Amino acid sequence: MRFSRFAILAAAASVAASPLKEHKKRASSFKWFGVSESCAEFGSGNIPGVYGTDYIFPDTSTIQTLIDDGMNIFRVAFLMERLVPTTMTGSFDSEYLSNLTSTSRTKNLNMVTDEYKGGGLHHQRSLDNEYHDMDQTLVLDLNQAAIDGIRAAGATSQYIFVEGNSYTGAWTWTEVNGNLVNLTDTENKIIYEMHQYLDSDGSGTSATCVSSTIGQERVESATQWLIDNDKVGVLGEFAGGVNDVCQEAITGMLSYLEDNSAVWLGASWWAAGPWWADYIFSMEPPSGLAYTGMLSTLEPYFV
Repeated sequence: MRFSRFAILAAAASVAASPLKEHKKRASSFKWFGVSESCAEFGSGNIPGVYGTDYIFPDTSTIQTLIDDGMNIFRVAFLMERLVPTTMTGSFDSEYLSNLTSTSRTKNLNMVTDEYKGGGLHHQRSLDNEYHDMDQTLVLDLNQAAIDGIRAAGATSQYIFVEGNSYTGAWTWTEVNGNLVNLTDTENKIIYEMHQYLDSDGSGTSATCVSSTIGQERVESATQWLIDNDKVGVLGEFAGGVNDVCQEAITGMLSYLEDNSAVWLGASWWAAGPWWADYIFSMEPPSGLAYTGMLSTLEPYFV
């Protein structure tokens, strides 16, 4: 998700009311369906920052609400600069680490930890979030080094979610990230995490979707890449505004991914978290705009 404080505030003002649509639950082919919990990475300009002022951790009671609704995976963002505040080889901040891990332990949920720098399930690892404007060979090498380091540290049962360059967009994946097919894992548990938004520039800063078919259109080439290369993926971030066009586009995209669930293992909405207020895509219970206006569109795909 590419955003700035200005983009969030400006986009929030453009939301139009839309009636809730009823959808019946049916058996889903996905392994996981959930939401990105975004809040522990806030305040990146103030390191280490003050808990409760610059950043916060997900509210476990609202996570339980989402679990009760049918979600089963939560992608929890954090800042490496807070987890290891001195040097890359320094000591962990025990309080920050405790807050991060307790989010998983207290609710017995599937959690993907996602390190945010713009540059795992019960408990999995996601590597650096949304590489962009980087040398493509470097992106490959950084991902491979992280995979090797995680396995060397003794974490052998977890899946590892890897992201690509150009904000790991599904719609540009085959043009930009083809070399990531060369990633290797001794445990054969690599999952390619892609993100996809449906506004005109794919940035996820507008509640307006290009068309009612844009969702499927933007993931088709990446789907074929996964099939051709015998790989599996997840749609780690996606969203659209609470309006008829976006709801239809999201339904079409998720149905297409589910039809190809041999290579797409699931998806997670962007985003939830206690500080999102009236953000256009907020899935935070009980009053987030997407929670009240989009949940019924997503429910048929819950596991």
